[in-house]
Amino acid sequence: MTKQFLQLGAARGACEFLEGTVACASLSCDGKCRMDFEVNRYRMHYELFGDPAGEPLLWLHGWSGTGQDWKFIFKDPPAGFRLIGPDVRGNGASTGFEGTHSFRQSARDILALLDHLGVRRVKAIGLSGGGIALLHVATQQPDRIEAMIVISAPPYFPDQARAIQREFSFESLPDPERKAMRERSKGGQEQLDWLMEQTRAMADTTDDVQFAPAVLRTIAARTLIVFGDADPLYPISLALELREAIPRSSLWVVPNGGHGPVFGPHAPRFVETATEFLRDDWPKK
Repeated sequence: MTKQFLQLGAARGACEFLEGTVACASLSCDGKCRMDFEVNRYRMHYELFGDPAGEPLLWLHGWSGTGQDWKFIFKDPPAGFRLIGPDVRGNGASTGFEGTHSFRQSARDILALLDHLGVRRVKAIGLSGGGIALLHVATQQPDRIEAMIVISAPPYFPDQARAIQREFSFESLPDPERKAMRERSKGGQEQLDWLMEQTRAMADTTDDVQFAPAVLRTIAARTLIVFGDADPLYPISLALELREAIPRSSLWVVPNGGHGPVFGPHAPRFVETATEFLRDDWPKK
């Protein structure tokens, strides 16, 4: 698979150095690669990290994050992988912060990016909203995902999450998070307003995040489900529903873990476990 997508990339031409980074339309360039890709009526920003000859690994960040957020968990891209880090629609340096957001549409955008890069089949990590988008990818085109790690992503929004979403505002965030969000949202105040509006709108959404067991059973990928047992948004019962429905899945409950229990003191254990899982150095059932 790696050889195939490198050949596809080489056929599309060499990378170009631009303002200290590299703009390219393949996975095979050296160094850090930066690219903007016009897809489905918006401009997606994405970057490539790690071994140019490595196996493709898709990183899908959480809501209002960026494709570089993996750096808060991993010191370096996992060895042997070429990490693909897009800013999903309306987030980070991507455009598309207009209209109604849907994780289902984000999945279509991601599949278009994989097609653009010549990646037929990929391993992936999805965090929170990125995990929801990854579930959509894995159910829309099951053969595209070989293995995936889904972190703090529910099959549906429970009442407790909807209550938080309904009251969410920029002003409710602590000062460091407001500063960080301003820095990573390149569309300025218009983008920030849209992100807040769409977060509140999720409280009344019923069709976008609604993965029935019959739908989840279509997932073909090896799947590691990661949940914290102290997540204020999503109770452990939702993780058990995912584990019961997804055929080739394992569940890892992080003790005393909140939402996205892969940062800070949890990061080293996650890096070790995730790397073993992605390499398939994992107990077989």
